Amino acid sequence: MSVKAKFQCISITDNGYNIKADFSAVYGTSGENADFTKATPSGTISMWMDKDAPASKSFKPLDYIYVVFEEVE
Repeated sequence: MSVKAKFQCISITDNGYNIKADFSAVYGTSGENADFTKATPSGTISMWMDKDAPASKSFKPLDYIYVVFEEVE
């Protein structure tokens, strides 16, 4: 089982020790965004990362990302 969703980074929070990235599911009425809206019309993801970890520098507000959910066997 696998589900692919499109999200947009809506905010980055830096508390001095960690970085929090917040994402919201993409909504749209045309092209690829319409396809994702139909399949995954709403949702949010929040992710805390160690400030020194490479992942903490991977996201910027307004960036789009794909998220793939796969079952672990």
